[in-house]
Amino acid sequence: MADKPIQGEKRVFMTGNEVVAWAALAAQADIMYGYPITPQNEIMHYWTRMAPKFGKRFLQTEDELSAGFTTLGGVLAGRRAFTATAGPGNTLMQEPMSMAEMMRIPSVVVIQQRGGPSTATVIYSQQEVTMTAYGGNGEGFRIVYSTGTHQELFDYTIKAFNTAWKYRFPTFVLGDGYQAKMRESLTIYDPQDKGMEMVKTEAFIGKEPVNGIKEPNHIRNTYNTEEELFDVLAKYMEDYLKIAPEIVEYQEFDCDDADLVVVSHGVVSRAAKGAVQELRSEGYKVGYFRPITLRPFPAEQLRAVADKTKTLLLVESAYGQMAKLVKDAIFGSTVAIENLFKPGVGITSEEVVDKVKGLL
Repeated sequence: MADKPIQGEKRVFMTGNEVVAWAALAAQADIMYGYPITPQNEIMHYWTRMAPKFGKRFLQTEDELSAGFTTLGGVLAGRRAFTATAGPGNTLMQEPMSMAEMMRIPSVVVIQQRGGPSTATVIYSQQEVTMTAYGGNGEGFRIVYSTGTHQELFDYTIKAFNTAWKYRFPTFVLGDGYQAKMRESLTIYDPQDKGMEMVKTEAFIGKEPVNGIKEPNHIRNTYNTEEELFDVLAKYMEDYLKIAPEIVEYQEFDCDDADLVVVSHGVVSRAAKGAVQELRSEGYKVGYFRPITLRPFPAEQLRAVADKTKTLLLVESAYGQMAKLVKDAIFGSTVAIENLFKPGVGITSEEVVDKVKGLL
């Protein structure tokens, strides 16, 4: 059996799906449960190719519903388990992920978004934001990282395992079909070489007795009365709001004097960033704001930006799914809101530049 998957830092050139598989190995994941669906298939392919060399395992289930539940089963048994899916598979996984919210099971799911509704396209979109952030019944007690580059796919896949196990909420890495399939350079590494300790996993069930005593572990997702459920959810909400400031991540620049701020997330932020830099070089007072965590959302930080600027331009490859998060975050603000929505289609920096110039 080989030593650690990654020794030292390595500069590599690979697809996003390959990146995820390497990141899961670097994060010391024990097993992947999955079912094929484009555009995430190669995560499974690369994992099954590499995992046996390092004593890791894989189970292909009969569908995504089963993949979600078996992932939770692996976690309950103390394994660092994960899964990956897209589109209709993400839809099916909302039932197990709702259960994970209720039972505080630290699951990790990588989503490579595709166009919808239903089967639609197998290529790209940002149309799984609402489902990933608030899918299933319940209040959306989950953590969602929206990545924009292959380096971020690597970094946040590793981080997702620590976040999930530290806070005991299901954690999602939200990529997309473009990230999944394109090749890009990045640096891969062993987290421990950077001083990052992986949060230890532990079994929820089947624990060994301590001093001859085996304490019961009563975990449940069904409640008999409304009042009982309310008490549990109130405690979860208290926990979630308490940890949110520790989890929230965002990027911004040139917002202090901006007349207009471009707000985008994920891969679209690459175009937005390039557009803002070009516009600044031409003398336009334009700023850039990007939420990295869509759940919890950087509401205070965006509100501070909204209070200083005249207009927010919301740019996304969906009909306003990020926009709903933005409007909820800055509710009551008088800032003007404009949009550039192209569901299921990529957005270029030239399109953002043209839109901004038309507004200014």
